[in-house]
Amino acid sequence: MTQPPKDDTPASMEINDIPILLRRRIEAMLLKHVLDVITERSGREEAEAVIGTTCSKSAIEQGQMLAQDLGRPPDLTDFAAIQPNWTREDALRIEPVEMSEEKMDFNVVKCRYAEMYRDMGLGDIGHLLSCNRDGDFCIGYNPNIEMTRTQTIMKGASHCDFRYRMKKDV
Repeated sequence: MTQPPKDDTPASMEINDIPILLRRRIEAMLLKHVLDVITERSGREEAEAVIGTTCSKSAIEQGQMLAQDLGRPPDLTDFAAIQPNWTREDALRIEPVEMSEEKMDFNVVKCRYAEMYRDMGLGDIGHLLSCNRDGDFCIGYNPNIEMTRTQTIMKGASHCDFRYRMKKDV
């Protein structure tokens, strides 16, 4: 009996072939039920804490996988190069503010992630499912990249204000 050919493709490449918007939809379909079960057993506060921690760990792992694929510590130029992963299929509409080796500033003026979670009845936890991942991703990708954001569309603002910096003196 012949063995099938060995697949040498890293798992991160396979998962990265799926648009992130679709991945988040699939995750949310499952996490909605997890939220319901934990809420029933332990209360809403505990359910949201578990969902938040789960998504945080996932974002850190995703950052680590993408950094590992790069083979060196990523910088903001590398980060800008992978940004199309999140904007694919018009998932985010971005207006650049300032881009350099030291900073990457942009505003998100349309967010289909927020729209999708609202349509799924999960708008109240959309920040746990997506927004909170942004800073956590940096922890795994390169902890010397700092992200600040003061507002999000998910929480009702007109836009999300992303500001990334490379930490100095590292």
